[in-house]
Formats: sequence, C-alpha cells, structure tokens
Amino acid sequence: MSAFTVQPNLQEQLDQFKQQRAQANPEIFALRQRETEKLIATGIAEQSFHTGNTAPDFTLPDAYGKMVNLSGLLKNGSVVLAFYRGEGCPYCNLMLRAYQAIMPELTALGATLIAVSPQLPDFAAAMISKADLTFPVLSDVGNHVARRYRLLFTLPESLRSYSANIPQSNGDDSWELPMPGTFVIQPDGLIRLAFVPADYTQRLEPAAILDALR
Repeated sequence: MSAFTVQPNLQEQLDQFKQQRAQANPEIFALRQRETEKLIATGIAEQSFHTGNTAPDFTLPDAYGKMVNLSGLLKNGSVVLAFYRGEGCPYCNLMLRAYQAIMPELTALGATLIAVSPQLPDFAAAMISKADLTFPVLSDVGNHVARRYRLLFTLPESLRSYSANIPQSNGDDSWELPMPGTFVIQPDGLIRLAFVPADYTQRLEPAAILDALR
C-alpha cells in the first residue's frame, strides 16, 4: 500500500463546480460555453508545445520578488510547470489546491512544482494565501513566457463584464490570458508530458503528473 493518501479526481471536482455554475446562471454559462467552443475550433491548443519538445527556458519573479529560473530548477530534477489564468479563476483554484495535495509525492520523486500566471505579484501572493500553497507562484507580467509557450489568447469582449478585473490584476489592458497548460519537464529540458486544453474547465489530473514522473 502507498505511504501517501489517495488523491481525489480533479476533473470530477471541476465538473461539479461547472454544473453548479450552469444551474446558477444558465445564460452566462451558455455564453461561456459558446466562446470556449469557438476557441477550441481555432486549433490554438495544437499549436502549443507537445511531448518531446524542448521547454523554453525563462526567469520570472515569485510573489515575493525572488527570481526563479527554469533551467536552474532542472539541475535538481524534473519540473512540473502549471500555467493558470489568475487568482480570480475558480477552476484554477481547484487545480492548484489539487496539485498542492500531491506535494509529498512530488518531493519524494525529486520534482519541483511551479505555477505561472500573468498576474502582478500581489495577486500571486493572494493566490498563495487563498489556497495555502507551498510551491513558487510566479508572475509572468505581460505574458512573455506564456507567449513563448504558445498559450495566449485574448478574452472575447462578450465575456469581459462577467470576468474578474483582468487589466487591474495583470497590469495591462490587453485582456490576454494563457490557456491552462501543464508540462512535466525532464532534467534535460525535454517535455515528458504536455496537457494544453483550450477549454479552461479541463485540467491535468494529479495522478497523470505522478505517472509521468515515475
């Protein structure tokens, strides 16, 4: 028997929350669904990085101003790199909490977990506090790293009034967000597992991350 606890299914949690949203406000939910289907139809997710590609290196500040370098982390083992939309995204909150729950397993496997969003450091710090995170949460202000990973899209005008104040949290008026891509990166920089959904309600299961690391 594993020394670690059995992890709940993340997608089940996401689907339950999605159903609650649909019941609470069917019209707004339907609008979000239509816009998500349009984004999926563009094929944007297929343009990102895949298994076997080399992960672009980067250096970003964490919530407290410390600079974190991907290639530096890879010297110590594999890295799990999770992009998220922001502290105001409830699906992101569920994802990061689920990833926090497997920190003992990640540590035992010699891996480092880092999360990246376009939000300013103060909002990254709020995310850490809200979800009790113990791993680095980095600020990709201007979405420069997300652009290199080919994750960027612009939030449609039809959704902006129903979303968090993205210009305030990101420090610009672009309304650009990253798709919630998650990458398991080997010490040699090659991507062992890539999950890039155009549907922001879909996230990589913690169990899949652990399987890739094993």
